[in-house]
Amino acid sequence: MSGRGLGGLLGTGLAVLAAVGGLVVFGPVSGSADAAAACAGRPVKTVGFSTGELRLYKGNGYACAVAVADDPGARRQMSVTIQARGSAPAGDSGAYTKRAGPVTVHSGGRCVRATGSIAGSSADTGWVC
Repeated sequence: MSGRGLGGLLGTGLAVLAAVGGLVVFGPVSGSADAAAACAGRPVKTVGFSTGELRLYKGNGYACAVAVADDPGARRQMSVTIQARGSAPAGDSGAYTKRAGPVTVHSGGRCVRATGSIAGSSADTGWVC
């Protein structure tokens, strides 16, 4: 045994047990906080569609978009694009379970627009200034 002795091991074990117990009681964090953590800035527009939501955030000269599935689970085709006026669009697409994105562009105070789709259903924010 190391110099910690039984009391030190018991204390460490209780600390680990308490931490694990906290995960069991409170569970993992999910839902809209997940998407909010993915994009910096403040939410400026959310557009719902039959399979999910398209969320647009702006702040500090940047804009960010994410398409979030209503029912996370099986992999399905998802995409999100965002464009600052006068710039080329940027995007993300693939087979995802929860969300496409985040995709961030430098907006520099310009208007931006975003589009998102999940499993064939889609939405567009229009130009947001």
